[in-house]
Amino acid sequence: MIITRSWLNEWIDLSTISTDKLAKTLNSIGLEVDSVTTYKIPQKIVFGRVLECEKHPDADKLNVCKVDTGDGVKQIVCGASNVRAGLDVVVATIGAVMPDGTLIKPVVLRGVASEGMICSSREIGFGDVQDGILELDSSIGQYNIGEELSTNPIFSDSVIEIELTANRGDCLSIRGIARDLSAAFDKPLREIAPREDEEKRVGIGRVLSLWHENNLDVEIRYKAVDFKNFVLPLIMKIRLAQIEEKQESFVESLMVYATHGSGVVLRAYEHAFFCAAGETMAKISLSKDANGFASIKAKDRVASIVGVSQEAASKAAFNEGLMLIEATYIPPEIISKKMQENKIPSEAAYYRASRGSEPELNQGLDYCIGIIDSYSDSSVYGGTIEIEEANDDKIISVSKKEIDEIIGANIDKAKITKIFKNLGFDTTKSSADNFIVVVPRYRHDIVNKQDIVEEIVRLVGIDNIPSKPFTFTEANSFNDDYRNYKKRENYRHKAAYNGFFESVHFVFDEKKVLQEYGFETVDETKELLNPIVNTLDTLRTTLLTGLLKATSNNSKNGYASVKLFEVGSVFDAQRNESLKMALLLCGDREAESLSNAGKPSKVDFAFFAQKLSSIIGSFELRQFTTKHALSHPYQSAEIFIEGESVGEMFRLHPNVEESFDLDVTYMCELDFEKLPYALKTAKTTSRYQASFRDLSVVMPKNMPYAKVKDVISACAVKELVRFYPVDKYSDAALGDNMSFSIRFVLQSNDKTLEEDDITKAMGTILNALGSELGIGIR
Repeated sequence: MIITRSWLNEWIDLSTISTDKLAKTLNSIGLEVDSVTTYKIPQKIVFGRVLECEKHPDADKLNVCKVDTGDGVKQIVCGASNVRAGLDVVVATIGAVMPDGTLIKPVVLRGVASEGMICSSREIGFGDVQDGILELDSSIGQYNIGEELSTNPIFSDSVIEIELTANRGDCLSIRGIARDLSAAFDKPLREIAPREDEEKRVGIGRVLSLWHENNLDVEIRYKAVDFKNFVLPLIMKIRLAQIEEKQESFVESLMVYATHGSGVVLRAYEHAFFCAAGETMAKISLSKDANGFASIKAKDRVASIVGVSQEAASKAAFNEGLMLIEATYIPPEIISKKMQENKIPSEAAYYRASRGSEPELNQGLDYCIGIIDSYSDSSVYGGTIEIEEANDDKIISVSKKEIDEIIGANIDKAKITKIFKNLGFDTTKSSADNFIVVVPRYRHDIVNKQDIVEEIVRLVGIDNIPSKPFTFTEANSFNDDYRNYKKRENYRHKAAYNGFFESVHFVFDEKKVLQEYGFETVDETKELLNPIVNTLDTLRTTLLTGLLKATSNNSKNGYASVKLFEVGSVFDAQRNESLKMALLLCGDREAESLSNAGKPSKVDFAFFAQKLSSIIGSFELRQFTTKHALSHPYQSAEIFIEGESVGEMFRLHPNVEESFDLDVTYMCELDFEKLPYALKTAKTTSRYQASFRDLSVVMPKNMPYAKVKDVISACAVKELVRFYPVDKYSDAALGDNMSFSIRFVLQSNDKTLEEDDITKAMGTILNALGSELGIGIR
């Protein structure tokens, strides 16, 4: 956004404020200044007046001028096509050094002496203001012939470029910036007074009629102007050059100028564009087009789309005649949504409309009409033809306590009230401790109480808020989500530490494969409607098949040992999701080495169980037959942790190993939710020596170890630390019985156990086995 100091001064009095202070204030209120350029006209460049102008006797394109420079009349040869007698001009006198370093000195051009130079805008460093030399007029303020150009505020102006954030559409105009500065400097904003003779003028209804659909979400106002002798004043030409805007006609230039000044989106139309042949009444229709945009039409011809673009044929191509001036507003959220849904070509108007243009349409129209009245003999028709939409006030309630807590400082209530008033926020309905803030329509960025507080902070100034130590009470972050994340991370790391590689698959699987191996599949009524591919046509109900496919690929690539794991979601028949963990160990226990003579042992059930224990901790195995067809019928077990079933482990069936071209393979699948994850508890450890005793009992071959284990555990022998099976033996002499050896570890926290203590403990266990199960020592 480009502004100039003199242009701002038309809306707010900056006479006592330096450019440096102005830039610092803009920065402090959140309008970041990108650059400041101050024009410095060199000395000896003055205001002059062309008294006479005649053709050069020896050059067709040169003119010999008599120019009053205040200290006398100078003869200056000029080649500009627009030089003429009676014109006030900029003259570089003898001794002036131009911005490009050129020294002005007396010269003779084709035999005629020249004492100075009549300047164009480029030659004094003002860019492309107009073709030829600068033609001065009263728009730049009072000046005297012979006065230094640098004394004029327009020629010593400062141009400020501001980097606006996307949400500050209200500052995309000179008036918008001035409005914020008005609050910062506590100075009144100058408003455009409406015309007093409006009722005496010929009504606009004689030359314009408007038909429109309802619920278009737009606001429009039209004025009619019969342009006569309208010439764009120099001050407008200079400012349009400074904001890098140039249009084909003076009327189009005026629309750009008034839009940039007021923030209201303005357009000009040829009145005749909307008139039928032989008629003087313009007829405008406003309706939604095929894309849902509000479209302005003349019969079947589109003139423009509100807030987006204007057709070239409807634009004001001339500087004379009857024109229609249009002011429009459409809420930014509406026009942005429509453009997102249906992208169509747009112009500069869309940039303003989509960020929030000025909704006070009369301000823009009055500003524009005031310029027309000042610089032309045009006739303005009375009244307006308009469409208005009903708007609900945006009201935000915030207490004084909330404001102080968010800012971290106590701001005086009277100061807050004044800031709100200066910003245009209505607080008349507020109570003693609570502000009821009615947000003005042009502040589209204010949506909650935090936005309200931010306005106070930027106007008070962040540097003016006393700093203090930052204190806070942190809420407990260890919620269920964090706990689940840490648990998953913990088990993944443990698996990796034990040599397993993580495998990640889609949550989809091939239904045919799942059914082949006897796994549950998703109910037909809840199946995927549009699978990615045929081999991923259902939600997976197990992690095992995915690990098998990955292992097969690794094995085919020459890996003799494959260790994989996955933690992921599976689904039941009703698509209920749960989390599982699966591990797979295939082939060799270890790599070939000197220690194993290049022939490492294959994985077996005990080795796999040991690896699994290193990951999930202590568990027990119980005889189990799986429901699927992947497992070996004689090498499968159910995994229990603290008496609760958490999953299964098994060797892969030889037929499955062969079909996947795998070596000896063991797998397990665990219910991840049931795996332990709790705080570690410290337990007392005895400093006395432990004693080991082996006990061999004769028991039926078909008696499960679980029964023996339960009886021993129920004895509650204080000295018993742990026990586990170490051997079993059977022969013809034992018949249907077998010899089963159990190792017991006994230890006391109070003393070293003596033989009597150990014998007593073992006796208790033997008595329990005899009485409960009818088994005894061999």
